[in-house]
Amino acid sequence: MSRELAKIYNPGEVEDRIYAFWLKGGYFHAEPDSKKKPYTIVIPPPNITGQLHLGHAMDETLQDILIRWRRMQGYSALWVPGTDHASIATEAKIVEAMHKEGLTKEQIGREEFLKRAWAWKDKFGGRIEQQLRKLGVSCDWDRERFTLDEGCSKAVREVFCRMYEKGLIYRGERIVNWCPHCKTTISDAEVEFEEKDGSFWHLRYPFKDGSGYLELATTRPETMLGDTAVAVHPEDERYKGMVGKTLILPLVGREIPVVADEYVERDFGTGVVKITPAHDPNDFEVGRRHHLDVINVMNDDGSINENGGKYAGMSGLDARKQIVKELDEQGFLVSIEPIKHNVGTCYRCGSTIEPRVSKQWFVKMEPLAKPAIKAVRDKDVQFIPDRMEKIYFNWMENIKDWCISRQLWWGHRIPAWYCPDCGEMTVSRTDLDTCPKCGGHHLQQDPDTLDTWFSSALWPFSVLGWPDKTKELEYYYPTNTLVTAYDIIFFWVARMIFSGIEQMGEVPFDTVFFHGLVRDNQGRKMSKSLGNGIDPLEVIDNYGADALRFTLITGISPGNDSRYSDERVQASRNFANKIWNASRFILMNIEDKDVPDALPKMLSMEDKWILDAFNKLACEINDNLEKFEFGIAAQKLHDFLWDQFCDWYIEIAKIRLNGSDEAAAQQVRQVLVWVMSRTLALLHPFMPYITEEIWQTLPHTGEALVTAPYPLYDEKLDFTEDAAKMETIMAAVRGVRNRRSEMNVEPSRKTTLHIASAKAETFLAGEEIFKRLAFATGIEVAPSFALDGAVTIVTPDAKIYIQMDELVDKEAEKKRLTKELETAQKGYQNAQAKLANEKFMSKAPEKVVEGVRANAQKLKEHIELIQSSLDALK
Repeated sequence: MSRELAKIYNPGEVEDRIYAFWLKGGYFHAEPDSKKKPYTIVIPPPNITGQLHLGHAMDETLQDILIRWRRMQGYSALWVPGTDHASIATEAKIVEAMHKEGLTKEQIGREEFLKRAWAWKDKFGGRIEQQLRKLGVSCDWDRERFTLDEGCSKAVREVFCRMYEKGLIYRGERIVNWCPHCKTTISDAEVEFEEKDGSFWHLRYPFKDGSGYLELATTRPETMLGDTAVAVHPEDERYKGMVGKTLILPLVGREIPVVADEYVERDFGTGVVKITPAHDPNDFEVGRRHHLDVINVMNDDGSINENGGKYAGMSGLDARKQIVKELDEQGFLVSIEPIKHNVGTCYRCGSTIEPRVSKQWFVKMEPLAKPAIKAVRDKDVQFIPDRMEKIYFNWMENIKDWCISRQLWWGHRIPAWYCPDCGEMTVSRTDLDTCPKCGGHHLQQDPDTLDTWFSSALWPFSVLGWPDKTKELEYYYPTNTLVTAYDIIFFWVARMIFSGIEQMGEVPFDTVFFHGLVRDNQGRKMSKSLGNGIDPLEVIDNYGADALRFTLITGISPGNDSRYSDERVQASRNFANKIWNASRFILMNIEDKDVPDALPKMLSMEDKWILDAFNKLACEINDNLEKFEFGIAAQKLHDFLWDQFCDWYIEIAKIRLNGSDEAAAQQVRQVLVWVMSRTLALLHPFMPYITEEIWQTLPHTGEALVTAPYPLYDEKLDFTEDAAKMETIMAAVRGVRNRRSEMNVEPSRKTTLHIASAKAETFLAGEEIFKRLAFATGIEVAPSFALDGAVTIVTPDAKIYIQMDELVDKEAEKKRLTKELETAQKGYQNAQAKLANEKFMSKAPEKVVEGVRANAQKLKEHIELIQSSLDALK
């Protein structure tokens, strides 16, 4: 067993070596085991195009904490890793690379394009997986999956066919969200709305019979080329006599009817709405109710098509400008009203989304949404925090059919074949070359691929081997915990729930833990445009993975955003150094000693205190993790190690370690080793590298901390009474040290402590502690003391007296305090003057004013403290 640690902790030297040790030992691998309980997490698969960012780092750290904790608790803990093929993003990167070669998709064809795509995946797709390893995640890499691998592809095709056969998937013409840049549909959940400057163009549409016109307004005048009606509310008295009349569409000359429909809001604008069924989802429904023509006037790239007449070939923006110009020239433009409105944009490229009618594949959502809503209402799936349920219900209860076809080549191709000979369409689990209806051999497969989220919705069961009945699927499904950011409730969480219920007959997981976003130290979202992004790998290089992990989880709470700063990660690095130095101290004191990994038979009061504190900590950490209180657990571990163990117990331990009683020294060595090794076990899921490295140097049982038992509460270690006695002594020591600090007494000036208390036995038992930590030459304990000119410290259990003359030179101290008082009073007066200055208060930023207020309060408290010290010297 090695008992050496380097003088200074160097994460770069430790982390790669420890990770290789874990992999070689196969400690991350899980197998179905009837003797163990299963615990399963499936990783939210990052895109193969992605690079590790702080959001990933937080997400994976939280999952790793849970998996390591459950593994140490004895569960068969499976964490399935994997990546998503990311249709739009990946295809865009490959198209961009081809563009530099002067090539297009169409020039090289689908087969050659897919060869390039797979080559790109092989070259770059594993990048984020390697980055995750740097973070220390303990995924079962033997079971790594990819949404386009053979098994996942089989599952996708099976689900598509099953749902098609049940009537849950259909093909039809409906309004879709079209990205003219990516040239594909995207789902409602992938449309991001941005507030932009725009206009309301108020227009006149004249009646055919010359009896006047109707006035309406639009934010997209170019879509008027596809208008097929104008609508008013059926109960709007202003327009009752006009319903059924015919209008002439300006510039186009097409005759269009006035229809009555309850969709129209009477109190909005003029109460008249142009109806463009091919380019607005609401207009599309109005058109279906009134059997209106559907005229698509837009090409795939957003330009105007042949249905736009003389405007054909123009970009949407150019057509808008020309149409507005001609409307004005011909007297149809009434006014232009500037507005701010929310505009749908593509979540991938940021282009403005164009609603347009298109023949696509859809999933019928209503029958799927109902059981998924019930599962969350009945707590079959528990959301943490539960306020996320409101977002989920709002979306699911108002859900529209899901457009799942994408006009891309990289992805799961839709398993539908069309026969040009007889017009038959066939959906099949296997590739077809013969038409099942007419026997023809001219079949053409649908060129579209499925929405990426279609395959990732199957992730909790497809990665376990479904549709095959594998032992992994039987043992590990349903999974236990999904950890994810709150911003993909629609994208992924909801779709996994309804997919799991539909295909497996039960929910895919029992708990969803939603964490917040990681923002910068000003609370801003990290973005390229702001230049405030943080590269986790740079942080790991500078401070170590453990420091980054601990920073990301300290202070977090479910569903709430957190802030990152260098100062916080430096504090975490300092915590790691504190643990390292404490461990080196222990190792130096057990060198050449036979120290078993067991507690001694005899325990002192301070031993029982630290064991009782550790025991309570073990109970609380397990309870915190059961409740997903990661931030609270991290803070408790920090406080125990830094304050109770390092600053108190180790300092007290030095009394026996440096003493002449070898039995007492051996006793404290065993306690030091026992508490440190098991506290490292408690901390291991949070900071795995440093804890494994140190644990290996200490006396221990087992071959690796990663699989060591996770500490639990033990009734045998309940030393409440002894711990209370120790806390009494500690309160007295703190009081003495604080008072000496206030009076600037040097540690070298020692004195006798006179302690008035009814708990004489307790204080006398701690005499050596007072000598070492309270700078005492000795203590005297009695029910009361009558001492003139003594400094008094009051604690809940005692009054402690120190003779003033033994501590300070009164006259010199009075001079020092008087000077300090004058400086503080001057600063306080200046602050008060600023706060009384109306000009300053009205013009200074609120932060500056608050700073002055806070400074004034601090100075006031400081003045009171100095005055108290001066009074004590009289």
